[in-house]
Amino acid sequence: MVNHAEKSVTGAGSVTGTIAKAMLLILLLSVVTTSIAIVTLAWSLNDAEAVNVSGSMRMQSYRLAYDIQSHSGQYVQHIENFEASIHAPSMSALRSRFVPEEIQHSYQQIILRWQTLKAILQSDHAEEYLNQVASFVAQIDHFVFLLQRYSERKLIDLAWVGALGLGGILLISVYVVRFIRREVVKPLKALLVASRRIQNRNFDVVLSSGSQSEMGILTRTFNHMAQDLGKLYRGLEQAVDEKTRKLQYANHSLKVLYDSSQELTASRITRENFQAILKHIKSIDGIKAVRLEVGGEDEISWTLQEGSIGQENLHMLPMELDQQHLGCLYLEYTLPSPDQTLVENFSQILARAVFFNRSQRQAEQLLLMEERATIARELHDSLAQSLSYLKIQVVLLKRTLAQCILKQNIEQQATAQVEAVITDIDNALSSAYTQLRELLTTFRLTIKEGNFAQALEGMVQQLGEHTEVTISLENVLSSLALDAHQQVHLLQLIREATLNAIKHAQASRIEILCRENETQIVVTVSDDGIGFNRQEAELNHYGMTIMRERASRLGGELSVESTPDAGCTVTLVYQKTQELS
Repeated sequence: MVNHAEKSVTGAGSVTGTIAKAMLLILLLSVVTTSIAIVTLAWSLNDAEAVNVSGSMRMQSYRLAYDIQSHSGQYVQHIENFEASIHAPSMSALRSRFVPEEIQHSYQQIILRWQTLKAILQSDHAEEYLNQVASFVAQIDHFVFLLQRYSERKLIDLAWVGALGLGGILLISVYVVRFIRREVVKPLKALLVASRRIQNRNFDVVLSSGSQSEMGILTRTFNHMAQDLGKLYRGLEQAVDEKTRKLQYANHSLKVLYDSSQELTASRITRENFQAILKHIKSIDGIKAVRLEVGGEDEISWTLQEGSIGQENLHMLPMELDQQHLGCLYLEYTLPSPDQTLVENFSQILARAVFFNRSQRQAEQLLLMEERATIARELHDSLAQSLSYLKIQVVLLKRTLAQCILKQNIEQQATAQVEAVITDIDNALSSAYTQLRELLTTFRLTIKEGNFAQALEGMVQQLGEHTEVTISLENVLSSLALDAHQQVHLLQLIREATLNAIKHAQASRIEILCRENETQIVVTVSDDGIGFNRQEAELNHYGMTIMRERASRLGGELSVESTPDAGCTVTLVYQKTQELS
């Protein structure tokens, strides 16, 4: 670039070279004008002396005429003085080749005339000089006029030379000033304005650079510098913006991770917590929608969604923990795609949340089952033993009464009354003992690992093994939607309704349906048995009373629909609690 600039300057002429030439020309004009003026003045000084000498020659000519008339004693001296004046150095210099020929000829004529007059003055006829002195003085006046005109012409020439020199200097100075304004000052002002624009971070600067001078090279270099600075600044600005965006994204990601982690600190993780985590995930740039499917091979799947899931750009992440499949996380991506590591972290958070939720439910079930098992043992060890003892005593009482009847002749009517009372006691004890056994069996119901679906299937299978009635089950309830108490109450209610149908309905098929919608859970147990008159059957039906109590504990309503020879349908409907929503 430097060599190219030097060639351009050398070929087209630089600003400094042009200014230097102009200054050199001004100096040359000044020297020439001054030299001519000095020489002309020097010559003019000799001319002035010649004019003075010539003027004195006129006075001397008249003085000689006066000496002749007055017979002056200095007559001879005055002749010599005139001779010295006419051959004075200033007069002899008029013979130079630079002096006009007219002046030289007039000077030569005066010398010749003086030689003639000198001879007359030195002769005895000096009076004759008086007759010629007038013409001789006229000849000297003409010579003085020529000298004067020659001197004036030299002064006029000197004035013209000075005027031309000064005019040339002035023109060159004006040219230099205009040239400097055009080639230096104007580009410098443009550079100053462009520098201020660059200072204000405006790098779109393009200056006119048609000149091949140093300023043109400087302007083009400045344009390249502005372009390079603009590219560098925009690159730095983009880098800063990118770093800022990444920091903001990282900060937002950390906040989302923190908020999601806070959802796991709840005493009981519910659907609301999972939904909140999904909202946090959807707030990440690059994620359009998210869906969570929770459930294993032995459990009804449970789904939550945030946003509208499509089929394009859909990614699935399996949620596993300790080699246990817990569900799947579906994400629909948009541009720019989210950070994969962040998405995997959310998958791990959700997996841990599901695992923790499952562990919570298992712990609740274990506590509840342990409590109910303790109650069952206490009932078995206390009330059951007492009922068994009373039943044995009633049997002994019957035997003793029979022996007494054989030995003694008791009235037949009294005996019948005693036997009736004993029979009533025996029936009441048998009924109480049967109910107690059923209660103990209910207390010993277990829900393995908090899995309601698996526990319900196990219970139905166990009931089906002791009856020829076909029992069908359809369950869409997820264990995640039910807490431990709700699961136990549902199992007991379904078992009670199914046992009633097995014992009393004489049915060939029993259907159990467990469904849910956005706000309610609906459980139905129906059979195709003989049915009954609902008002008469419910009057003293102990099992129906227990089922209604369980329905009230769930905050729901239990309805029974039956007519003779038309089967029976038991329906439980209760609202999902806030904890489950």
